Amino acid sequence: MQNFNNYIIHIETLGCRLNQIESESIATFFSEVGFSVQMEGIAANAEVSTDVLLCIVNTCTVTQKSEQKARRIIRLLLKKFPNALILVTGCYAQLNSIEINSIDSRIITLGGQVKSRIKLIPQRLCLLLENEFWNPFALKQIINDDFVLPPQVKPNFPENSFELSTSSFIAHSRASLKIQDGCNNNCSYCAIHMARGFSVSLPVEEAVKRVQDLEQKGVQEVVITTVNIAQYRSEYNGQVYNFSKLLKLLLESTSNIMFRISSLYPEIVTDEFCNVIKDKRVCPHFHISVQSGSDKILKLMNRTYEKQAVIDACNKIRSVKDNPFIACDIITGFPGETEEDFQATLDLCNVCQFAWIHVFPFSERKGTPAVLLKNKVSQDVARKRSAILTDFAINQKIKYIESQKGMIKTAILETLRKPQYVYHCVTDNFIHCLINYPKNAQELPPGTKVQIEIESALVESITKGGEIEAKSKLV
Repeated sequence: MQNFNNYIIHIETLGCRLNQIESESIATFFSEVGFSVQMEGIAANAEVSTDVLLCIVNTCTVTQKSEQKARRIIRLLLKKFPNALILVTGCYAQLNSIEINSIDSRIITLGGQVKSRIKLIPQRLCLLLENEFWNPFALKQIINDDFVLPPQVKPNFPENSFELSTSSFIAHSRASLKIQDGCNNNCSYCAIHMARGFSVSLPVEEAVKRVQDLEQKGVQEVVITTVNIAQYRSEYNGQVYNFSKLLKLLLESTSNIMFRISSLYPEIVTDEFCNVIKDKRVCPHFHISVQSGSDKILKLMNRTYEKQAVIDACNKIRSVKDNPFIACDIITGFPGETEEDFQATLDLCNVCQFAWIHVFPFSERKGTPAVLLKNKVSQDVARKRSAILTDFAINQKIKYIESQKGMIKTAILETLRKPQYVYHCVTDNFIHCLINYPKNAQELPPGTKVQIEIESALVESITKGGEIEAKSKLV
């Protein structure tokens, strides 16, 4: 086989952890046939290069800002990599391919629902390089001819959704497993169900096999990822498995690997669920999709629960997990949100004592029912409310870290920052920690499980996104 190490595939990923998993899988497909792969994360940090043949941008469409960021990255890639074809995929590409393609002739889009077809491109690229001089438009023609076709499965269902899977991770020290994609809900503000299609689930036996493969490779932790975890359904041995039943089986089928759940809906926190997460191998870290603390706004959002369900979910989780890290999502400035509604959200966050809040000012998504709602809230008001909640969240995060002082926690090492010789790691309860490490000691690889003692919150480490790290030491 010809050596393609001198040729680079550059991958940029925006948005959710599902996109991150899919990008890792795409990176593996290209590296397996000999290409060099770089996953910069931020195009601005990449060096100008004529060796980059293909850039893949895995996009998000949650907000207008995420689409603007995608366009900015695409333009940067066009400038920095003059020989490259820019392949744009993901949710934004699914919904707005015409807008993206109009940016430049070196761009091609492959909608998110047929993203799995990228798996076929590495071999085609190899053949192209073996038979003729590199030309980005030749690859564009091949992709247009062979891959840019209507979905071959049910309309509005993601095609081969679980094809993009890997047990090797280039940019992440913790493994992830996608078990569900798409969504059958129709939340009034959300475009994701339109972009990703209806719900599909990874078969139970395949989920078990993939987790066992990860454990056999020495992976210490796997993050279970979904679009809507409440919609996981798969038949196995004559039974219909929901997520709780699947997680129980995954625990029974493995012995050491830890499980982290990426996102929850309140309705999934049942007695059955709580009996399963009692297991010490389920990380005490839970992220609940909340969006508002006002029942009026939740109804306008077309959510499937009321605020009491959120309170009940938090209480149930805390009844079986000791001081877990519980976070949530909140949208501010949704149409019709009054000061009283916003206060109800603040009150809910107080009652639930969330350790962190991901706050998003409302962003209109074309084609969603929320666009037609009256009583719009100005962006200025939405941003001010977002700032209030973010300040609250920062204080909550500091308070949570301080509650952990002196405790011994399990953590997964991520990166060693040089020349400071400081490790970054994440504990089982999702505290981002810094550990001073002796320069003369043997370096530990990313993904290593360690025991650390939490010392204090590094308040000075607050980033623009509000992340706060903790000082800690190895024990």
